[in-house]
Amino acid sequence: MRSFTYIRPSTPAEAVDAIADGGPGARFLAGGTTLYDLMKLGVEAPLRVIDITHLDALAHFDTSGPDELVFGALARMTDVAADRRLKEDYPALSESLWKAASQQLRNMARVGANLLQRTRCPYFRGGEVFPCNKRAPGSGCAARDGVDRGSALLGASDACAAVYPGDWGVALAAFDAVVDTLSPRGERSIPLLGLHREPGSTPEVETVLAPDELIVRIRVPTSQAGRASTYHKIRDRESYAFALASAAVAVRLRAGVVAEARVALGGVATRPWRSPEAESVLLGQPLTEDVAQRAGQAAFAAARPGAHNAFKIELGIRTITDALMIARQRGEQP
Repeated sequence: MRSFTYIRPSTPAEAVDAIADGGPGARFLAGGTTLYDLMKLGVEAPLRVIDITHLDALAHFDTSGPDELVFGALARMTDVAADRRLKEDYPALSESLWKAASQQLRNMARVGANLLQRTRCPYFRGGEVFPCNKRAPGSGCAARDGVDRGSALLGASDACAAVYPGDWGVALAAFDAVVDTLSPRGERSIPLLGLHREPGSTPEVETVLAPDELIVRIRVPTSQAGRASTYHKIRDRESYAFALASAAVAVRLRAGVVAEARVALGGVATRPWRSPEAESVLLGQPLTEDVAQRAGQAAFAAARPGAHNAFKIELGIRTITDALMIARQRGEQP
């Protein structure tokens, strides 16, 4: 049992001050569905835990606005997934939460903290017996010469090929979401696609957040493409599993032709991955299965498979194709 200091601030400002005072050994506690797990595995050993779960100011969300959807960082995944407007007008966002975890986890997990969940790479979670640059910088990457079935095809480096595990972040990437943060220096806004870093030579640095910076809300611009959207997730078992490949897609059709397209990928990249290559194939084209397949092929044109994960290229192409067919059907509904 490793001892740590427990702090329960009463405001977001107190929370960021507390983590700033705690130094590199301090961690925020939101739903705890990732932090507790990593503490039990010995991957995380915080010296100070700042419990923010009760900060009601960060728990509200509002999807009624004409210009943007606003989600407090501590809104529960269950509550957001069940929101009527999301289910009707932005099904990709709702589905990404429903498909992310069991009901028990969704009742605890928070949408802001969910963006920061860490990889499920077994070498990262397996302890010191396995070299892992993300867990122990400079130790090496066991996946490179090991079993890399779950490793990334996009965004990987020689130092790390660990897949970003989230679903919600992938759906947000398709809708140009923005993350608002708070630190002792004040507030700032970060485009969701700029929040996560590719591993490069420093895979232990996973986001652009400063150590004393707290996500306080997520904002999503409203979009006419939202209704014809879906989050399509392929996994080893039907439910409660992480994605082998996933796609968040949204389209706006005009007389059967694609006037707007959004394609983001999950389960295959080191961060939430938007594919402008796929989107450019779709624009101005009738949304047929052949065009959808070509869009999928474009999304994976730069894929770099390892020894055991090349199957995910074809799987990813089919996932995008199927997702676009679902979106077309929704776009054709009155």
